[in-house]
Amino acid sequence: MFEKLEKIKERFEEVYRLLQLPETVSDQELYRDLNKEYKNLTPVVEEFDRYLASKREAEEADEILSDPDSDEDFREMAREQKEEALAAMQSGEEELKILLLPKDEDDDKSVIMEIRAGAGGEEAALFAADLYRMYSMYAAAQNWKTEVVNENETELGGYKEISFMVEGKGAYSRLKYESGVHRVQRVPETEAQGRIQTSTCTVATLAEAEDVELEINPKDLQIDTFRSSGAGGQHVNKTESAIRITYLPTGLVVECQDERSQYKNKDRAMKILRSKLLEEKKQEQQGKIAEERRSQVGTGDRSERIRTYNFPQGRVTDHRINLTLYRIESIMNGDLNEIIDSLATADRAEKLRAAGTEF
Repeated sequence: MFEKLEKIKERFEEVYRLLQLPETVSDQELYRDLNKEYKNLTPVVEEFDRYLASKREAEEADEILSDPDSDEDFREMAREQKEEALAAMQSGEEELKILLLPKDEDDDKSVIMEIRAGAGGEEAALFAADLYRMYSMYAAAQNWKTEVVNENETELGGYKEISFMVEGKGAYSRLKYESGVHRVQRVPETEAQGRIQTSTCTVATLAEAEDVELEINPKDLQIDTFRSSGAGGQHVNKTESAIRITYLPTGLVVECQDERSQYKNKDRAMKILRSKLLEEKKQEQQGKIAEERRSQVGTGDRSERIRTYNFPQGRVTDHRINLTLYRIESIMNGDLNEIIDSLATADRAEKLRAAGTEF
C-alpha cells in the first residue's frame, strides 16, 4: 500500500508542476483533465502526509525513550506522544485504505430513474407513484432538480411506469443503491375486506451518459414520432411531439413524451438511450473481469428484491444489509439518508474486504 502511496505522491507533484506550465494552461482540455486528476489525488496525498507526520512523531518519541540519559518527565511526555502518534497512524491507515479504493467514475453524475409497476395490478401502480414521490422529496431535500421524462399514468393516479431525471452533483453516488425490486405490504384502498396485499415495483437507476463517452451511429437509430397519451385524456398533445427511438443493433426502445417540443423530447430520449447503452457496456465489462467482484450492495440487480415497505407494521426493511427501521411515514416522505448511508457503509466495507489482499 505504501509503495502505491509513494507513486501517487510523485504523480501528484508531477501534475502540480504540469498545471503551472503555460502550454498546459493554453490547452483547455489538457488543463481540465489534469485539474480533475489533481483534485482526485489531493485528499489521498494530504492524508498520507498526515500519516507520515505521525510516523515521524512516533520515531522521535522512540529516540527519546531509547536514550538512557533522558529524565523521567521527558520520557513520560515521549510515551504519551508515541501513544497518540500510533493511534493517529492506525486511524490514518484505515482512512488511506478507503481513499485508495477504486472510485466509481459515475458518482458525481446526474441520474435517470425508471420505476415500473410489477405484480399487484392497480395497487402496484399506486405504489410506483408513492416511490416517485419519495424520490422527488429526497431529491428536493438535496437541492437536486427532478424532471419527468416519460410517464404512463393509470386512472387512479398511479403509474404503470415513469421515467425521470434527477439532476445534481453526486446524485448517482446516493441513488445507485435503489436499483432492484421494491415490495409493499399494505391494505389497498379498494380492498373492502381489509386484507393485506403484497405488490412490487422495479426501480432502475442509470448514470447520465456524456456525449464523449459513447459514439452512436445515426444509421443505427430508428426515430418515430407519435402523439402523447395520458390517463383519461390528461396530458394529451394534439401534435406528434412524442419521440420513440429504437436502437436497431439490439432492439432497445426508449420514449419521451413529457415535453411539448419534439426537439426537447428527442434530446431527452437520446440522453436516456446513451445512459442505457453505457450501462450495458459497463455490465459487459464487469462481467468479463472476474477479479473485479462487485459488492452485493452495489450491484443494483433489477431482479433482486432489495426492500420491503410494510405499512401495517410501520417498518421498512432493506434485505441486503438486514436493516429495519420503524418509521415508514418519514421514509415515504423522502427521509432516505439513514438507509443510503448504511448501504454506502456496507458497500465500502465489502470493497475493503475484497481489496484486502492488495493492501
